[in-house]
Amino acid sequence: MAELSSAYNPKEIEDKWYRFWQEKNFFKADPGSSKKAFSIVIPPPNVTGALHMGHALDETLQDILCRFKRMLGFEVLWVPGTDHAGISTQTVVEKHLIKTLGKRRTDFTREEFLKEVWAWKEEKQHSILGQIAKMGSSCDWSRLRFTLDEQCSLAVKTVFQKMFNDGLIYRGDYLVNWDPVTQTAIADDEVEWEEKAGSLWYFRYPLKTGQGLNENQKFIVIATTRPETMLGDTAIAVSPEDPRYQGLIGKTVLLPFVNREIPIIADSFVDPKFGSGAVKITPAHDFNDHAVAGRHSLPLINIMNPNGTINQNGAEFEGLKMTEARALLVQKMQEKGLLEKIEPYRLNLGVSYRSKAAVEPYLSKQWFVKMTAFKEVLKNTVLEKKVRLVPENWEETYFHWIDNLRDWCISRQLWWGHRIPIWYNLKDPDKILCYTGPGEPKQVKKHPENWKQEEDVLDTWFSSALWPFSTMGWPKKTAEMKKFYPTSILVTGHDILFFWIARMILMSQYVLKKVPFRQTFIHGLIYGKSYWRKDPDGSVTYAGIEEKSQYDLGAPIPSDVSFKWEKMSKSKGNVIDPLAIIEKYGTDAMRLALSASATHASQIDLDLRRFEEYKNFTNKLWNGSRFVLQNTSSLGQEALEQGLKTDLFNLEDHWILGKLNQTIQKETLHLEKCEFDKATLVLYDFFWNDFCAYYLELAKPVLFGKELNFQIAE
Repeated sequence: MAELSSAYNPKEIEDKWYRFWQEKNFFKADPGSSKKAFSIVIPPPNVTGALHMGHALDETLQDILCRFKRMLGFEVLWVPGTDHAGISTQTVVEKHLIKTLGKRRTDFTREEFLKEVWAWKEEKQHSILGQIAKMGSSCDWSRLRFTLDEQCSLAVKTVFQKMFNDGLIYRGDYLVNWDPVTQTAIADDEVEWEEKAGSLWYFRYPLKTGQGLNENQKFIVIATTRPETMLGDTAIAVSPEDPRYQGLIGKTVLLPFVNREIPIIADSFVDPKFGSGAVKITPAHDFNDHAVAGRHSLPLINIMNPNGTINQNGAEFEGLKMTEARALLVQKMQEKGLLEKIEPYRLNLGVSYRSKAAVEPYLSKQWFVKMTAFKEVLKNTVLEKKVRLVPENWEETYFHWIDNLRDWCISRQLWWGHRIPIWYNLKDPDKILCYTGPGEPKQVKKHPENWKQEEDVLDTWFSSALWPFSTMGWPKKTAEMKKFYPTSILVTGHDILFFWIARMILMSQYVLKKVPFRQTFIHGLIYGKSYWRKDPDGSVTYAGIEEKSQYDLGAPIPSDVSFKWEKMSKSKGNVIDPLAIIEKYGTDAMRLALSASATHASQIDLDLRRFEEYKNFTNKLWNGSRFVLQNTSSLGQEALEQGLKTDLFNLEDHWILGKLNQTIQKETLHLEKCEFDKATLVLYDFFWNDFCAYYLELAKPVLFGKELNFQIAE
């Protein structure tokens, strides 16, 4: 036997053996196998760029389960794939084209732009798949899928047609969450809420004269956190129980700048304790106001363009951005003597999950899925444990979301994605066709001048919701569907509990009357340490990469530097690159560190020292194995087989085998319960302490012909 190095070198070992596994097709599943099935689909990463540490955690935990089940004799299918990620990918590619060519999306035809995105996708997907392989993932690469490939597209068209025919999909004017950067609607659960310091402005709205008011009643004071939207006001609302305004209900005011006469109405929605007790109603730009308008038959006036600027309904403020209009409007209200006061106020600001732009409620025509029809099945599937959420504490969050279901906005004003298969009749706008077959509908071919296809694409989560069965060939009756569906488990982060998990349950139950998976392990999100100094002017300076790395690995932190655990962000300098970790510590060390960190908590504080710790452990594994191999390699097969006879075992041999059996039992229990942190520590303790610290030391006297002169202490 060749002399083994005294230290583990992952670069020499990991890639070599991964290539060997692939060449031997060890990861390829056989749907014709008589073995019991275990299947899992990868949460498909977006084709926007490189993977992050969250992906590394996901892939590690899935791979542990797949290898564990193979060892137990299961036929294992792990489906790999990527997601087209409509908003994210289109935004990234457009920025790339601006930087490299000086052109925006609108400088191309739709077909030209999509050609650029497909080229981007091919390049980035190749890189992403290489990263997944680099992480040691034992995926069945022969079954690679993409959410925009031919197979997945067929599934999307089939489901859309079915939902449309069943009356579950409709189009209408509706107030949506609008991202003015990507210029598309986004779903409620794609809005992240951040508490921000804001202001409460108190404005005087002039009461119209000649309404039987006394000479002292010239104004009504309203309070608002969004002054710029006053240009779209169609009423003032007060509480019907508020004695201060009883004499003003039914009167009207003249809205400044646009000189529109609007009524004062009474609605129980108004909180008399908020501000002045009188609020402006802007139905086209506020969800609560939209509901009030419905109860009082108020008109809806949109004041915003898709790019977030004021439109023609904004009088002299037309063309300004919303934030610019706010500053100028407040200034002019003050000049008119109509600004009473400004108070500091904490408010929740909605930002886009993708672009991080401030979200604006916006009135537009969109396509929706009626969600009320799915409320009961969504709730009962989890309530009856047809799908088990692990850990169970996520059930409360899940049920809260279902109890507050709103219709799902599935249209996006993008070019990259599944184009909605609807055609409009240009002569009769109410006449539409839903067609999902090849080419164009017969009517369109016959009179193309009378028809136009919908420009919008479907929400990315629509195609992702079909992922567990679209990847297995549905709507075709495939061997994979028969053998491996429903899948066994889903592993993903809690941030997409609503985006993805619930919608997969919805679609699978609707289409197949089956659950998409029997359980889902919902792991925490990875947080990293961010270090910063507060400058004299109050601004914050984050530590550089080298400085941060030193602190992470235990260097003394200066008194003027603070740190806290935060969600990973490039701007905060706390992102951990999985490829950089692999380069420095090796894949095995990274995977062990991640699995040891995967508790059932919602937050994973990932310390770089943990990678260092498990690098030492992988070296211990190497040296323990090296010791065994070097002391048995000279023995022939017959001698090795002879040594396995139990009647030749010493006391220490029986002891370590007993410890091994206990470890296997504990390990199996922990992995079945998705307790990855405990499973990792069980293996760590067995190998480091029981095997290396005790058993190998006890074996040395026997191997080297020395007499054992001490006993094992339990």
